[in-house]
Amino acid sequence: MTGAEQAVRARALAVLADDAGLAALVHGVFDGVPPRATAPFLSVGGAEGSDWGTKDRAGREVRLTLVLHGVGESAGSDAAARVEAAAATLRGTAGDWTIVSARVVRTRFAFMRDGGWRHETVVRCRCLVG
Repeated sequence: MTGAEQAVRARALAVLADDAGLAALVHGVFDGVPPRATAPFLSVGGAEGSDWGTKDRAGREVRLTLVLHGVGESAGSDAAARVEAAAATLRGTAGDWTIVSARVVRTRFAFMRDGGWRHETVVRCRCLVG
């Protein structure tokens, strides 16, 4: 994982953990899936990066997966809406990088065999050094 992926993950964890509205809907925001957590919770999943540089500046496009885990009949639509709204606020300084755009590019909802469900949100962050 490059510095851009790490910086975007760290910024996402900070922004999502600081969202009071989201905190009222989930039991926690975690870096990856924790070994023990009570649903509903949010995990910051994989980060996939690719080149997005210009002639004179290094850049990366990072696709970050945010996964809302839940149980029961509630599909967590309020929490999913908060996650999408928070994703739009990821722009700004992230370590040595600047996130110049953040946009939700894909969502997916699925019921799991154990009675739970997952709502995945993929956020595309375009970053430039500095």
